[in-house]
Amino acid sequence: MKKNLRLRTIFIVASTVLAILAVIWPFGRKPTLADFTSLAQMRANAGKNIHLGLDLKGGIHLVMQVQAEEAVQAVVAADAEVAKVKLTEKGIPLAGDPEVDAPNHVIRVRIGAPDRVAEADTLLTTEFNNATISGMGWSSSVSGDTVTYSLANDEARRIMESAHQQAMNIVHNRVDQLGVAEPVVTGHGAKDAYQILLQLPGQDDPERVKKLLQAESRLELRPVVGDSRMSFYPSVDAAKQGGGFNEAEHEVLQYVERAEPQDKAAGAEQPETPQLDRFMIVDKKSIVAGQDLRDARAIPDQFNSRNYQINFSLKPGGAERFGAWTGANIGKDLAIVLNGQVQSAPRIQGQISDNGQITGNFSKETAEDLALTLRSGALPARIVYQEERTVGPSLGADSIRQGLISSIVGLSVVCLFLLYYYRASGINAIVALVLNLLFLVAFIAWSGAVLTLPGIAGVILLIGMAVDSNVLIFERIREELRNGKVVRSAVDTGFNKAFTTIMDTHVTTIVSAVFLFMFGTGPIKGFAVTLIVGLLANLFTAVFVSRTMFTWTVNRGGRPAETLSI
Repeated sequence: MKKNLRLRTIFIVASTVLAILAVIWPFGRKPTLADFTSLAQMRANAGKNIHLGLDLKGGIHLVMQVQAEEAVQAVVAADAEVAKVKLTEKGIPLAGDPEVDAPNHVIRVRIGAPDRVAEADTLLTTEFNNATISGMGWSSSVSGDTVTYSLANDEARRIMESAHQQAMNIVHNRVDQLGVAEPVVTGHGAKDAYQILLQLPGQDDPERVKKLLQAESRLELRPVVGDSRMSFYPSVDAAKQGGGFNEAEHEVLQYVERAEPQDKAAGAEQPETPQLDRFMIVDKKSIVAGQDLRDARAIPDQFNSRNYQINFSLKPGGAERFGAWTGANIGKDLAIVLNGQVQSAPRIQGQISDNGQITGNFSKETAEDLALTLRSGALPARIVYQEERTVGPSLGADSIRQGLISSIVGLSVVCLFLLYYYRASGINAIVALVLNLLFLVAFIAWSGAVLTLPGIAGVILLIGMAVDSNVLIFERIREELRNGKVVRSAVDTGFNKAFTTIMDTHVTTIVSAVFLFMFGTGPIKGFAVTLIVGLLANLFTAVFVSRTMFTWTVNRGGRPAETLSI
């Protein structure tokens, strides 16, 4: 009996110590002695570990709309190019380029050989539909030598819904890499509005966030025509007039000449706009593109610590093509093209398989943002901002203060009631209640969950449920004592009989909270998490901890107690 009691006590003490450490531990760095001896440092660590939501900490609230119709029009335009390529491959002549009516989702193709119109119709209908979401989104009609293809409204709607979901995923990927704790990224408004709600707790620079979310990330590696060191031109026209320019195969792009990053600590401002004053000729066809990218990271430039560069790696398919081209073109120049501008044009010194660099005098922030957008992919359509709010932390401070005051007052009144009504046994209930709150806070700190106003409401609700569990147990023990049982038997019977009732109430509430978490969003999920973890902690404290304390009480002095203050 004594051995079992010691083991239970050791387990409770160890759990309590681990919970305290979870709250004050300096996650992300090596702990020091001050982390566990200085009250100020422990409070600072706890403040960093407990992440606050937008309603408590302040931050950015954005409502965006995806221009989903642009995604449909992009599909129509792309299919028009596919039609041109496929008919050429099959030797079917065209009477001019395909005509695109993007707003009405229509493509008109004129065939130069009347006897091959039916063949062209069958070929393109199959080709177009193979690329659709439903597999049957395009229909065709023939009039003379012209085949008209129309995209079904249902298929257009599916493309827009897909663009909306893809945009949400990309936005989520980009804000995740900003290091924001628990950002909210979800649909907003009517289903056909294609809106996205974004909330970023702790962020105070909406312009940087908007710029990052709207940033393009079209990376291409293209061969340079001629010697890049000798082939800079002052204008597009000058480039087209020299250097062997061929309209069908080549393109003139601007070369970005960035100003040197300046030191902010020295009081100088960072350059805002790159100087675009040189042009070069590159191939229209890229060797590899953004979809071949596996990863991209910003690192300091090894030759200039003030500059940053982007190191990128390629997927196997892109790496194979890149390796083949660089192996066959040693000594030639390669243009690294980002969003239609040449960032750098290094000379191939040897075969390169799956790694490369983008240089150009980037600042740390610019390089990190660029690497982030490259990793997350390109948006399927533009996003426009319909609502923007920067929530100040004053509301959060007031809410936290009022929440703490209400919790402390409520907890104090409950503790006084427990001591008055249950006498010394009320101490057991108070200890169990305090440990319940400690374990809940420890979970929030350890897991990185976000505490919101609904979460605080969940904490206050838990105080009531924890007291309710102890009341059930104590009233059972009182009933057994009135029936004439000895103290030890009354305690054991009281806990055993109350356990089923406590378990039933907790399980049913946890099931409800799980559904709230599954189908709720943002603050509702925060409330559900707080409730679920608090209820599990309450089962442990009300049953295991409280019973251990009663066992110590009734066995003090080496023999069973004859009376119990309850």
